[in-house]
Amino acid sequence: MRFILHAAALLFLHFLLTVSFCLAIRTTVGGDGLGFRFPEAPYYRNGVECPVSSGDRNLVQVSMTLDFEYLRGSIAAVHSVVRHASCPENIFFHFIAAEFDPASPRVLSKLVRSTFPSLNFRTYVFREDTVINLISSSIREALENPLNYARNYLGDMLDLQVDRVIYLDSDLVLVDDILKLWNTTLTNSRVIGAPEYCHANFTKYFTAEFWSDPVISRVFRSRKPCYFNTGVMVMDLVRWREGNYRKRIENWMEIQRKKKIYELGSLPPYLLVFAGNVEGIDHRWNQHGLGGDNIRGSCRSLHPGPVSLLHWSGKGKPWVRLDGGNPCPLDHIWGSYDLYKGNLIKHQSFPPAFANFFEYPSYLF
Repeated sequence: MRFILHAAALLFLHFLLTVSFCLAIRTTVGGDGLGFRFPEAPYYRNGVECPVSSGDRNLVQVSMTLDFEYLRGSIAAVHSVVRHASCPENIFFHFIAAEFDPASPRVLSKLVRSTFPSLNFRTYVFREDTVINLISSSIREALENPLNYARNYLGDMLDLQVDRVIYLDSDLVLVDDILKLWNTTLTNSRVIGAPEYCHANFTKYFTAEFWSDPVISRVFRSRKPCYFNTGVMVMDLVRWREGNYRKRIENWMEIQRKKKIYELGSLPPYLLVFAGNVEGIDHRWNQHGLGGDNIRGSCRSLHPGPVSLLHWSGKGKPWVRLDGGNPCPLDHIWGSYDLYKGNLIKHQSFPPAFANFFEYPSYLF
């Protein structure tokens, strides 16, 4: 009962904080041809105190994946970011879409444009064959999706002028200004920043075969590793490129293919490379695990302390539970950012003029 009351209080507080920013929403057909229908989101404008952006200067750079399965989550995440941003027009999104997704990158890009007409973004094509031969079986099939590994290639896909980026998963929402997260300082030449959880049992993220191997297990010998969730990261792409961290991660994935050293998909290679050398960010920026465990997807409560970002990592996704009529209490907070209308639309083709909305990356795999 205490948990339900706490969730209700949090939702009411969230309503009070955001109601003044809510504008009239005009419904438009998303035009995706795959049954999605989203309204046009409100247009959130910069405040008078916002600096004028010139090129990449003064822009908050955000990267997310974009795919058919998680599209509804991605739209809600973007909506939450711009809704709470003090300078929403100074945010630039880098969307990574899989080449062979059921919804093509062109279709996904057009749907984002129709939902957020004023959004600054670019869509990049991620070729699954870049990583498919490095992926091993995981505890859950969804974790084997090649797009989960796209974050490893941001340093290659994004233009060299993009020297810093916030990576966000698609199953989260922000209830705070993303500029605060962007202003994180990465000290001592650290490459990434993320909330750390040093009380977690770190040994469980790797198999007995890993810990019994005296050569590979010594990777942590000179470090004090802590668990961190890769769904929210501030990344220095200059240091990433200089240190060739993509290759370091791939090296561990190659070892995993030869001997089973972990079971959790794309997360363990990051722990192997970065754990113990991460810029710790306040836990309020990744209240993760709200999707429940990977077996039952049961409801979970918030961690103690303030909240700036809620993350439904784990098996259960809020849109699935809400549609099924069995939501967890916190799922209703996610629902306040959900723009999905739920009405199926007929398949339609798109005019050639749509090509103006889409850009291929300068780096092709």
